[in-house]
Amino acid sequence: MSAMQRWLSGLSGRRIGTDTSGNIYFESRRDFLDYGRKRRWVVYAGVAEATVVPPEWHAWLHHTTDAPLDTTRRLPWMKPHQQNMTGTPQAYRPSGHDYAGGKRAPTAGDYEAWTPGS
Repeated sequence: MSAMQRWLSGLSGRRIGTDTSGNIYFESRRDFLDYGRKRRWVVYAGVAEATVVPPEWHAWLHHTTDAPLDTTRRLPWMKPHQQNMTGTPQAYRPSGHDYAGGKRAPTAGDYEAWTPGS
């Protein structure tokens, strides 16, 4: 985040909080023109990537909740938030994927490719 962006965000809005990734969340001091409610935004700690915003802050940003959801009450089935890994080496690739060896278990009616003229 640039110093100018941080300064302007602090000038036009009030800081609401930060998440575990270091992203800072702001809300405007006044209602936003004809919007009828305050504008909310995030200043990313690193690269501006929307999938870095955890669900509890996503709900607040989109006016689904009035306050960010509680992060202290974690249930055993809840996993920590993880950004979208598509297009990176950490992306999920099933066993039949070309990058994972391209081998898959044969099936009873295995696939037979269509060729023109047959």
